[in-house]
Amino acid sequence: MAEVIGVIGAGTMGNGIAQVCARAGYEVVMRDVADEYLQRGLAAIERSLQRDVDKARLAADEKRAISERIRPTSELNDLRDARFVIEAVNEDAGLKAQIFRALDEITKPDAILASNTSSISITKLGAATRRPDKVIGMHFMNPVPVMKLVEVIRGIATSDETYERTRALCEQLGKTALECNDAPGFVSNRVLMPMINEAIFALYENVATREAIDGIMKLGMNHPMGPLMLADFIGLDVCLAILNVLHTELGDPKYRPCPLLKKYVDAGWLGRKTGRGFYNYSDE
Repeated sequence: MAEVIGVIGAGTMGNGIAQVCARAGYEVVMRDVADEYLQRGLAAIERSLQRDVDKARLAADEKRAISERIRPTSELNDLRDARFVIEAVNEDAGLKAQIFRALDEITKPDAILASNTSSISITKLGAATRRPDKVIGMHFMNPVPVMKLVEVIRGIATSDETYERTRALCEQLGKTALECNDAPGFVSNRVLMPMINEAIFALYENVATREAIDGIMKLGMNHPMGPLMLADFIGLDVCLAILNVLHTELGDPKYRPCPLLKKYVDAGWLGRKTGRGFYNYSDE
């Protein structure tokens, strides 16, 4: 029997992680709180795999086998046999800590508990368990099936064995693991989010249009996507949550979220996932 990997959350990141794990040959238990979220996640996986079939990157029978390795559930206890559990829920420190406490009770003592958090302290999540040495960050990039990087974050108590097992898993998934220590925003978002925030301030202060801001960064800096469109792709609520963590934890005003970002999140304009952000996606 193939090794079991648990994935908590069937959203964009969770279903992407479940897909790459199943494609690598692992049995996956994908858990979310409601069947509608699970069905939505399974549908996203189906569409992603079908695109690969249509482009002759995957055989139809392989697609079927991958799908059959993913078992959806709303029961946390169904993850009890997983050797690895990867949490991919909203950027809410309290919710994540609650999940880690529950997983600590349910899973076997040698199971590694990983978080896909993009900014929250791995040390704090580890402290919510009785196995902080087996808690680690696995920050996948979106879209998970395409992006090669996994930012692997050690908490203060994360053991070398846990890191090596995590690095080996990343390799099995076809990813490149790059290590960093536990700090707000780690490396990726500590560098990326101030750039996105500054682009939003440039729009807020009428320095240039959204098209000009994105175009200048694409054509002048060779970025594949402008910062405002990238923010829409990430989710403006996610960007705001990360900036709030950076601002609170580091105490530096350079991380202060732009008021325009806050206003868009208050309006429910969260980017591509809601059909509107800095750009309008309602016709897609």
